[in-house]
Amino acid sequence: MEGTHPVNKKLAAAVSGGAVLVLALSGCSSDDNSEALNSWAKQVCDAVQPQAKKIEAANAAIQKQTSDNSTPEDVQKTDSQAFQDMSDAYKAIGAAVTKAGAPDVEDGKKKQQDAVKELNSISASYASLKKQVDDLETKDQAEFADGLKDVATELDKLSTSGSDALAKLEEGDVGTAMANQESCKSASASSAATAS
Repeated sequence: MEGTHPVNKKLAAAVSGGAVLVLALSGCSSDDNSEALNSWAKQVCDAVQPQAKKIEAANAAIQKQTSDNSTPEDVQKTDSQAFQDMSDAYKAIGAAVTKAGAPDVEDGKKKQQDAVKELNSISASYASLKKQVDDLETKDQAEFADGLKDVATELDKLSTSGSDALAKLEEGDVGTAMANQESCKSASASSAATAS
């Protein structure tokens, strides 16, 4: 069983990098904001929280599957489901940001649109990783491990590719308003635990 184990560990490490992205959806200071902005932040944070939990659960599933005695079939099934869940979660976060509309800040509309575009792109990347995992040949251990290596490389790129648009969306007053929302605090705390 040697071949798959270290590669899936690498996969798990790369995946936990992705959890940092959800961290982006939480601020860290607490001034008073306009009611409109607080209402916007609450709507987004409330929608993000269950998705952050979904991403966290998918990360945990992949990490759990790194044991030495996992068969290629088990690894494939778990990773495929985890990538599907992550894809769905990022798409749902994108939809939540769309539904919330533009935040009441300078360039709010552009920041919102850029963030949604980025979230949808991340969602598509996870969908593509799912397809890659689904197409792996599980009969041959070495071939499977090689294929998994490619997936881990792609995942690595994904977890380091910036969440710049999200960061821009959460600058200044938006970040402050989000930091004040209970649901964002708990989403960030849970993904921080995953990312460490």
